[in-house]
Amino acid sequence: MTRHPTILPGGDCMIPRYSRPQMTSIWEPANKFRIWFEIEAHAADKLAELGVIPAASAKLVWEKGNKPYSQDRIDRIDAVEAEVKHDVIAFLTELAEQVGDEARFVHQGMTSSDVLDTCFNVQLVQATDILLEDMDKLLAALKKRAYETKDIACMGRSHGIHAEPVTFGLKLATFYAEFKRNRDRLVVAREEIATCAISGAVGTFANIDPQVEEHVAAKLGLKPEPVSTQVIPRDRHAAYFAALGVIASSVEHLATEIRHLQRTEVREVEEFFSKGQKGSSAMPHKRNPVLTENLTGLARLVRSMAIPAMENVALWHERDISHSSVERNIGPDATVTLDFALMRLTNVVENLVVYPERMDEILNQMGGLVFSQRVLLTLTQHGVSREDSYRIVQRNAMKVWNREGDLLSLLKTDADVTAKIPMETLESLFDLGYHTKHVDTIFARVFAD
Repeated sequence: MTRHPTILPGGDCMIPRYSRPQMTSIWEPANKFRIWFEIEAHAADKLAELGVIPAASAKLVWEKGNKPYSQDRIDRIDAVEAEVKHDVIAFLTELAEQVGDEARFVHQGMTSSDVLDTCFNVQLVQATDILLEDMDKLLAALKKRAYETKDIACMGRSHGIHAEPVTFGLKLATFYAEFKRNRDRLVVAREEIATCAISGAVGTFANIDPQVEEHVAAKLGLKPEPVSTQVIPRDRHAAYFAALGVIASSVEHLATEIRHLQRTEVREVEEFFSKGQKGSSAMPHKRNPVLTENLTGLARLVRSMAIPAMENVALWHERDISHSSVERNIGPDATVTLDFALMRLTNVVENLVVYPERMDEILNQMGGLVFSQRVLLTLTQHGVSREDSYRIVQRNAMKVWNREGDLLSLLKTDADVTAKIPMETLESLFDLGYHTKHVDTIFARVFAD
């Protein structure tokens, strides 16, 4: 059954086809308003401790306002916003209806950005914690499959052309290292985004004590923003969404590798094709790399959101809201999409079908050309200049390209070669194990943790 986009209160659009409930729930109104309430209530606690508002009033905020944000409460906030055209005022109005007269002490000395920006960063931290879990699952899958295929030799390619042998496990180890770096980037991005601003209009703390900010930050697991004007500086968010864009690029990198290796002419690996699955409405024989193609598209979406995040850095003076409409979209969309993409990629890796026999077949497809460098180097070690060695090997290699024989046989009949390299030595140069002898060393480096 087709799942259509779900329009959430506030206008956020989630696409169920490419989203998971764990991540979408972070961006739903109930969670957002809950965070808004906690910001206001924690601020009231500190204001009471400082003697700015009555302690009983702060206590009452928690007693009467600390309720789940049901659909009825959300609908009421939306109704008020439709009239006042201001989301934070609408929220405070509904909260006052819950708390009563003591609500006049809520939001003392604060401005809307204190609530909005701090909440947005809390949501990004919550989303990042899920993304870090996703990364751990992907890394575990890559490590498992890398060790399973560590010694399965396959063709290495440069420019898409046969180069020299590698192993499929080494390919996966390369991607493991890349995603490990990405996980480290995500940890840094989380740390940078985890800041709180409760500094009031234009960020001067004129009407609110900096201790309130410190208290709220501690309660929410954030750090006080050193200087927030009236908004948290958007270079933090630019760096955050850029990190998501880099991760998305790595998703596309691995997806593209799998797509190339699944081509009919190659077919070294294949996405798992389940019983009953169909590949084409017209051609019953098709088994297409639909998951990795989908991941390529999703990666483009996530990456595209880094640019508007960077453009948000240049706000006017102490504050404008040109960033707001952007972030209401890219906050949910980037995190929801990347979460889905990482989990889908993990599934692809876990269930990837590997064809060692086909890899071996392709290794032998070009008549030994993959050993040309070793012949070149051996000639130089036997007194031939590098230029002459290259010319000798290349002229024989070109004959192989023209289907005039295999490289070893041609070299055995080349007097310039046999005059320098004994026949037994020449034959030993065509040893696959020579190219894979340091795989364990590379694995030890990659998986040192």
